[in-house]
Amino acid sequence: MPLSPDDLFARLADLGIATTTIEHPPLFTVEDSQKLRGDIPGGHTKNLFLKDKKGNLFLVVVDEEARVDLKSLHAPLGAASRLSFGSAELLEEVLGVKPGAVTAFGPVNDAAGRVTVVLDAVLLEHEVINCHPLVNTATTAIGRDDLVRFLRATGHEPVIMDVPRRADAPDEA
Repeated sequence: MPLSPDDLFARLADLGIATTTIEHPPLFTVEDSQKLRGDIPGGHTKNLFLKDKKGNLFLVVVDEEARVDLKSLHAPLGAASRLSFGSAELLEEVLGVKPGAVTAFGPVNDAAGRVTVVLDAVLLEHEVINCHPLVNTATTAIGRDDLVRFLRATGHEPVIMDVPRRADAPDEA
């Protein structure tokens, strides 16, 4: 059974990790989040639950504004093929969250260690990172180093890398 937000907060407290949480209406997209969250300082995340053709799973956590180049991401990750999005059923099975609530905290529910966690180096330039606490009706702020420590405590050594970005189309005159 997946952990509840209260279970997550207890785990964080057991690790001596301080967080602050703000409740809000459900947020399903980055656009929703930007409109409804108000002024919450720190980096805000976009989370991609991806798989390759051999069933290897990846949770890629980037800054909300990142335009990830999914066509080239597989190479630096050493994936068996190009990556595609994992299904809602697989997401719930592995990370214990529903679509719209994908979060860097999700690996707490992956006791089998099936997912590789990828943290974008650009996101980690922020001292504070904001993530959903396993539900999309709240945002939890956690220190960057504490997030890494938390992931390690779940058995997930995060891969920290510059996630490839899509090139923006040049401005037309």
